[in-house]
Amino acid sequence: MRERGLTIRMNGEEFHTRPRVTDDPREAGPQDYLLISLKAHSVPPVVEHMLPLLRDDTAVVTASNGIPWWYFYKLPGPWENHRLEMVDPGGKQWDILRPERALGCVLWPAAEVVEPGVIQHEYGERISLGEPDGSRSDRLEALSKALSAAGLKAPLSPRLRNEIWMKLWGNLSLNPVSTLTLSTLEDMIRDRGTCGVIRQMMEEGKAVGEKLGVRFALSVDARIKAAEEVGAHKTSMLQDLERGRPMEIDALVGVVSELGRLVDVPTPTIDTVYHLVVRRAREAGAYPE
Repeated sequence: MRERGLTIRMNGEEFHTRPRVTDDPREAGPQDYLLISLKAHSVPPVVEHMLPLLRDDTAVVTASNGIPWWYFYKLPGPWENHRLEMVDPGGKQWDILRPERALGCVLWPAAEVVEPGVIQHEYGERISLGEPDGSRSDRLEALSKALSAAGLKAPLSPRLRNEIWMKLWGNLSLNPVSTLTLSTLEDMIRDRGTCGVIRQMMEEGKAVGEKLGVRFALSVDARIKAAEEVGAHKTSMLQDLERGRPMEIDALVGVVSELGRLVDVPTPTIDTVYHLVVRRAREAGAYPE
């Protein structure tokens, strides 16, 4: 394995590290924890290459934005073990990674890749963790302690799906709208018309989430206010557009339309914005035809 330089800018300071990296999972071998921080659309094409990293008891930590592929695993109700095509085409992750290995994770920090190998941390230190069934397992507590020792906040959540939706609530609306308007968070929210579209998308997403049993701790207005407080931050989807990279459209937006159809809740604004941002991505060569 090789060492590669990485610089993180945080709170006005620079931290330099040379983590050991490899592009061949066989060099690393089986792991206690496999943290998958790829964009959600990047995982299915490479999931088979992760097999050398896995043992039966390896915990697979899904650290991608959006609804995770294991979402309906151990979720009591009529949709238990339902598979989501938008985030797991053909069920590859479900079959290869296996849902019993999954640990849920919600990343709250906002950051930007300002240049290759340089990450600018802008906001937040919380990485929430949870088991799909809400239990407090040994593997969950061990990971939380390790992340906390590294200076992060890693609370354990018995109802992580509520927090998944709280993060998704912003991603499904702010990200695609920022890509269509080329705007930062504060600029979108301070524009009445643009904010109206964002609010409607959040209302539709809230209706879908509540039909699935999710409880939202904040009102729509409070969630919008929290996003505005982040400031002149460009969403990850807008950053990807500007850099010509594939965007997390299906995992953040399309999946909510899919869930709406599943639970019979209409999502007209989300559907419209989804089709528009897919068109924008295709024009940039960042979405397959």
